[in-house]
Amino acid sequence: MSLIPATILTGFLGSGKTTLLKRVLEEAHGQKIAVIENEFGEENIDNEILVTESKEQIIQMNNGCICCTIREDLREALQLLAAKKRQGLLDFDRVVIETTGLADPGPVAQTFFMDDEIAESYLLDSILTLVDAKHAMTQLDERQEARRQVGFADQIFISKTDLVAADEVDALMHRLKHMNPRAPQKAVHFGEAALSEVFDLRGFNLNAKLDIDPDFLTEEAHDHEGHDHPEHAPGEHCDHPSHQHGGHHHHHEDDVKSFVFKSERAFDPAKLEDFLGAIVNIYGPRMLRYKGVLLMKGTDRKVIFQGVHQLMGSDLGPAWAAGEPRVSKMVFIGIDLPQDIFLQGMEQCLV
Repeated sequence: MSLIPATILTGFLGSGKTTLLKRVLEEAHGQKIAVIENEFGEENIDNEILVTESKEQIIQMNNGCICCTIREDLREALQLLAAKKRQGLLDFDRVVIETTGLADPGPVAQTFFMDDEIAESYLLDSILTLVDAKHAMTQLDERQEARRQVGFADQIFISKTDLVAADEVDALMHRLKHMNPRAPQKAVHFGEAALSEVFDLRGFNLNAKLDIDPDFLTEEAHDHEGHDHPEHAPGEHCDHPSHQHGGHHHHHEDDVKSFVFKSERAFDPAKLEDFLGAIVNIYGPRMLRYKGVLLMKGTDRKVIFQGVHQLMGSDLGPAWAAGEPRVSKMVFIGIDLPQDIFLQGMEQCLV
């Protein structure tokens, strides 16, 4: 049986997760989706779509989708679904896990890597985070869970943009990009998103693509290459032209931040392994996502690297193409990570 793709849908309370989910479930896309609801809230999807008083935990919907509401362990629910699929009792193509609005998606993502049985049945495709444009600035200021959800995202959907001014949306997108430059951002109205932006994003694939907005890199370079202004971390107040959006600055000092390491020199594999092992030991719980395409001594192939919290893995990617600039790029997204320690440490692992 081929692996079942799984998508984690997260986002703060009221950000529109259920709206997006209902739209995906109701669309006639010929896919059968099993939904694991990780909460009991007023917004529960089954009161509206299923209109059933059944005490059954797994409910088959009329369009072939399945809704499974869990109180107990996610792992058990995933194993149960996979077992029923293997036995031919349930037919579905993919799983969507909707987390509670206050959840940290990290442990949910880790379930797919740490549990052998789950890893044999499922492939974690991506983490989608919904952000409510009207309330996001306050939520990001006040709640670390909201900031973590942004840091983990492979794709960010911004809902309710019609309720706020364009420059506010712009400021929000700018802020989100500093927290997570890997995740593309898209405004969605009432959950209307193309399925190609929801499924098969391969956010956890160890592939050669490192999605960092190129503007983010130039902005970073602009900030850190020895200009005569004092250095500041991304997200701090500053008034370089690249940070001015219609004349207002962002004053938000978020604890979830990202930074990028770049070098044209090759890494010494043993040194890099030691260094990454050491920082993951110390900072692992605060490291949300990190991913790189690296130039390594001793191979003509790219080395693709990524991790979530303390779990990391690497893989040989395709060969560097003729004429392609051989540059290592690594992005770190985490909570109050000491940027200088990370960047200097990476520098010391170069040949």
